[in-house]
Amino acid sequence: MSTPAREMGKKDASFEREPARRVFASELRECRYQFKDGEDEKSPTFVLLPTGERCNRVFIVGTLTEKQRQGDQNMFYRGRVVDPTGTFFIMAGSYQPEAMQQLAKIETPAFVAVIGKPSLYRKDEASAPMISIRVESINVVDKETRDLWVLDTAERTLDRIEAFATGTGTDVVKAKEQYPTIDPVTFRKIAYDALAQIKI
Repeated sequence: MSTPAREMGKKDASFEREPARRVFASELRECRYQFKDGEDEKSPTFVLLPTGERCNRVFIVGTLTEKQRQGDQNMFYRGRVVDPTGTFFIMAGSYQPEAMQQLAKIETPAFVAVIGKPSLYRKDEASAPMISIRVESINVVDKETRDLWVLDTAERTLDRIEAFATGTGTDVVKAKEQYPTIDPVTFRKIAYDALAQIKI
């Protein structure tokens, strides 16, 4: 049976050059390295996951627990989406008016599926980098869709860990350089813990 989460993933992959990666909040929040792939002004920007995969776009599903409208002339919304492993920070503004309108209409709490672009930012020079997802689309989904996303994301996470261990991942060498203190095996336990919280 097709689900909204699966349909969004299919639509997302077919219309955009860069696929949206499924990743848990606990791994995404560990990202500290961002880079452009190419010298051109329009070259895509990626964040590098500690498990050795680059992400230009992500596909997440979780509970929208809060949202906040900010700004007047340059209005935008910030929100928090929680999965079984932690919290994603999302934002939508006038550069994506449709996404902003979608987010504005959703009442919290609600299960949501989000496709967006992750990017690193710092509150100031002394602070550690944080990661936020700029929303391209956000839709209310049901618990079954959230649970299927957890199942798929756990599978993708374990695949990345295996590729990292065998050195077959696309950016494994770069990940080892950028995250020398992070053992990707940590995310295996997180994936299994996430699976233990759902009932398929």
